[in-house]
Amino acid sequence: MRRISRITVAGAATASLALALSACGGTSTSAGSTDSKGDKGLAIAYDVGGKGDQSFNDAAFAGLEEAKKEFGYETDDVEPTEGETDADKAQRLSSLAKQGYNPVIGVGYAYAPAVKEVAAKFPDTTFGIVDDSTVEADNVADLVFSEEEASYLAGVAAAKSTKTNVVGFVGGVDIPLIHKFQAGFEQGVKDTDAKVKVLSQYLTQTAEEGGFSSPDKGKTAAEGQIEKKADVVYAAAGLSGQGVIEAAAANKVWAIGVDSDQYKQGALAKYKDSILTSAMKDVAKAVYNLAKSVEDGKPETGIVRGDLKTGEVGLSNSNPKFADNTELQDAVKTAKEKIISGEIKVKSS
Repeated sequence: MRRISRITVAGAATASLALALSACGGTSTSAGSTDSKGDKGLAIAYDVGGKGDQSFNDAAFAGLEEAKKEFGYETDDVEPTEGETDADKAQRLSSLAKQGYNPVIGVGYAYAPAVKEVAAKFPDTTFGIVDDSTVEADNVADLVFSEEEASYLAGVAAAKSTKTNVVGFVGGVDIPLIHKFQAGFEQGVKDTDAKVKVLSQYLTQTAEEGGFSSPDKGKTAAEGQIEKKADVVYAAAGLSGQGVIEAAAANKVWAIGVDSDQYKQGALAKYKDSILTSAMKDVAKAVYNLAKSVEDGKPETGIVRGDLKTGEVGLSNSNPKFADNTELQDAVKTAKEKIISGEIKVKSS
């Protein structure tokens, strides 16, 4: 059981014992409730779009499910609300910590202010935030990824697959995080074939305008690029990316998915033959690893980065038309090796 494993570790370290006894909320008044809450484990709070986006949030949920299965403890996952504030996010995280969940993870950079605030109030609970490296607290793990590296490989695949010498990039929101996807993709395309033109577009300036949660916006953007002869379109747009994939399928061009292996997503099954590959980041693994570190009594903290070298970003091989294309596979493999060795420096903006 969860509490027993924590106390065993604590036998060698008084600090770990304190962690186990106060995991329900970080106050002296919560220590007495540890017995009733000691089996509560990982909880996640979703980003814009929520569960069912077939991408970023669903990857986090997969990590939660893996932890739940392995450790046999109670978990929780909470949806965002329309137009919510930082205070709403902080209240959500506080509620999870008070209930005894540990760790508590905010999925997405928008949780940074809330994680920073709540982590200070619950020093004995480990918090995680996906896609942000700014919180810098003793009990917070900043789970970040080198998305530009996977996007570079997506650019190689796009340049090798285009017949029109025009490809597209659709970003959900015009922010530094998504600039990493764009920069890597454009560099990968140009390094592979300088003649290929990249059309790049952002759906909104802010997340509140629906850039990550509006498939209709993604579909319209992709259709515009396809009209300009793009025959491979890469989307880094959360739920909005489903619209990009739909447009690609309708117009018989290639789509490149993001974050999760979108070829395998059930909700996208009817479009899967149009999904060439996906630029993946293993959010599931990062979420699971943080939960395991807490379970083992050695919580991860600070910046925890996943990249090509660690295997936590990369391209999916699920579509046989991608996996069985020797020329394409060789080009991607060569680029990957050069990035890992440092011969290729991938831009992040």
